[in-house]
Amino acid sequence: MQMGFVGLGKMGGNMVHRVHRDSDNDVVVFDFSGDAVKEAVGHGATASSSLQDMVSKLSAPRAVWIMVPSGDPTQETVDKLLELLEDGDLIVDGGNSKWTDSKARASACRERGVEFVDVGTSGGVWGLQVGYCMMVGGSEDAVARIKPILDVLAPPDGWGHMGDAGAGHYVKMVHNGIEYGVMQAYAEGFEVLHASEYDLDNAQIANLWNHASVIRSWLCELAAAAFEADGNDLANLEGWVADSGEGRWTIADAIDHDVPTPAITAALYARLYSRRNGDYTARVLAALRNQFGGHAVKSAAN
Repeated sequence: MQMGFVGLGKMGGNMVHRVHRDSDNDVVVFDFSGDAVKEAVGHGATASSSLQDMVSKLSAPRAVWIMVPSGDPTQETVDKLLELLEDGDLIVDGGNSKWTDSKARASACRERGVEFVDVGTSGGVWGLQVGYCMMVGGSEDAVARIKPILDVLAPPDGWGHMGDAGAGHYVKMVHNGIEYGVMQAYAEGFEVLHASEYDLDNAQIANLWNHASVIRSWLCELAAAAFEADGNDLANLEGWVADSGEGRWTIADAIDHDVPTPAITAALYARLYSRRNGDYTARVLAALRNQFGGHAVKSAAN
């Protein structure tokens, strides 16, 4: 099939590469980076100079896949496409959008006669080699239309239709919330090993655990690769951890449904602390211990 593709970043560029490498589907690409477009053309894609130019090169009924940052960039892209597309066309959002935003965008598209599909996409920079796990939301007909692209982007049994619009991003949100908790557990465990009285090699341990251990996983493989690359101390890295929103959204929705999520919540809070957002809290604690018990405190460096 033919598809337009907007956004050729780390994941988007690799997705276009995989489609052309592994199938005869045709992709017309647009990105504000000329170098990214040139690279995609080198893999077999057709270039376009603007959203309007991209749409003009697509045959009706058109399908356009968006792979841009969530929030305003996605909303602006959808709004501009709705001015260019026609009745019977289709928009796919493969980014990390909030599921409620996807429901609203699906409604707006429906009013214009345009189908909307949300695809929660997991796989990161490794997706080019191993494929992407894809959680899909939208109508049966709309999902069936993009099946040729989903089949090549995902490994066998690597994509599934979750339900109506928003369901794909909802499942991806919870997926990322779980990811927060799993990553935090690995991080804490490896710190305990690093602090122990034994001269332990965390790379060796991570590799060992991936052979028949109950906690073997791809994340554990990545931990081994990180320790091998940067050493046991990970001295080249700063302990500052961002979050892209999905953990927060998972916790908020869990609260709405009276579902306790202590592990995911603690993992999110750990990321906030990593940015020194808890530094003032720690100073208050130190001051209180000093006030009531005369406990020793450390003076801030001048």
